[in-house]
Amino acid sequence: MSLAERNPFTLSRWIICWALIGVGSGLFAGLYWNLLELLTHTLRSFSGTSLLIVMPFAGFIIGLIIHLLGHPGEIGLIVDNIHSRGGRIDVRENPSMILTSLVSISAGGSLGPEAPMVQVTGSFGTWVADRLKLTGENLRSLSLAAMAAGFTALFGAPLGGAFFALEILHHQHVVEYYEAILPAIVSSCASYIVFALITHLGLNPTWQFPQYTINNVDDFALSIAYGIVGAIAAWIFISIFRGCAWLFAKIPQPIYIRTTIAGLVLGIIAMLVPLTRYFGHEELNSVVEQNLGAFTLLGIAIAKMIAIAVTVNGEWRGGFIIPLFFTGACLGKAIALLIPGVNPVLPMIAIMAAMNAAVTRTPISTTLLLTKLTGFTPFAPILFASLVGFFLSPKLPFIRSQSRTQNQSPLSTLEIGD
Repeated sequence: MSLAERNPFTLSRWIICWALIGVGSGLFAGLYWNLLELLTHTLRSFSGTSLLIVMPFAGFIIGLIIHLLGHPGEIGLIVDNIHSRGGRIDVRENPSMILTSLVSISAGGSLGPEAPMVQVTGSFGTWVADRLKLTGENLRSLSLAAMAAGFTALFGAPLGGAFFALEILHHQHVVEYYEAILPAIVSSCASYIVFALITHLGLNPTWQFPQYTINNVDDFALSIAYGIVGAIAAWIFISIFRGCAWLFAKIPQPIYIRTTIAGLVLGIIAMLVPLTRYFGHEELNSVVEQNLGAFTLLGIAIAKMIAIAVTVNGEWRGGFIIPLFFTGACLGKAIALLIPGVNPVLPMIAIMAAMNAAVTRTPISTTLLLTKLTGFTPFAPILFASLVGFFLSPKLPFIRSQSRTQNQSPLSTLEIGD
């Protein structure tokens, strides 16, 4: 009898495989984050009118990389590959994704590092599956486990990151590939530990929201009301995005013309509204702590929506989850200031949840992520707002490949031309 057959525990070689994928993903994520921090620290020193030179130049570099190394892909393409290619994520797109995203994010684009982390770690899962000669559900499960590890590294929430990797794949079914739940959770836990050891991030809430306690059942009704506001904001964002996509589609090739123009527009926005620069990881704390006026916050929220749309449609690379959280926080605090006596914490977090759930169709993982990121311990209000955002979202999903419509081309999150 072999050692595996004599093993009296549920522990198996698969668990070790999932954990090793998480370790490898955490190592990449930690190294990527440290390099990103170094570049961002250098480029953050530029401000004011200098951004009108720095950001268009960054855009030109991004376009040149894509022109020379090829299209790096994005979340929408990853979702399509999980459905249509049996979970296979191509490693050949990684060099272009890593380089373009590092320049995009460090220069001040309104996108975060979740997309490059997920694509590179997901392709690592595919690579491991190929080495083990796995196919079908086994291959898909390893790719999803590695994607979950990438999400977790950024958000510092193993359960939320695991569910986000699975939930973002479809616009109706919360978890379609249920067989990948345990691999995703195990891989996420391993990635979380490794990333925290390297960066010392993720052990505490990312954003310093004041403590909030549920006083009565009215708070749940308020969460639903704020969720409706978040859903409306999501519709506005999608409309802005599609208008921006239409404008950028008219820009001729080569691609570095589009990326350079996007850099110029982003430079102008960042010069006029400095808090819109970068993806909101640090800037959201400024929104929480600073005494900004209601109309100032509304202006920042609209400017941020435009900046996200320009960044994505201008072919800069990154993910839009944290930028959406930032936008929702601005709107929530503005509403609290406009209504006397309202504690800003609940509207901020509820609108953050509803807006992201409406755009990404991820109500469960959005709730789990925000609970960890904000330290907001009353779980239920976030869930109520997330569900409202989900059910009031557009029938046609923002990430078109979530719908899996027959004969649908694998458009990105984004619906932009090449």
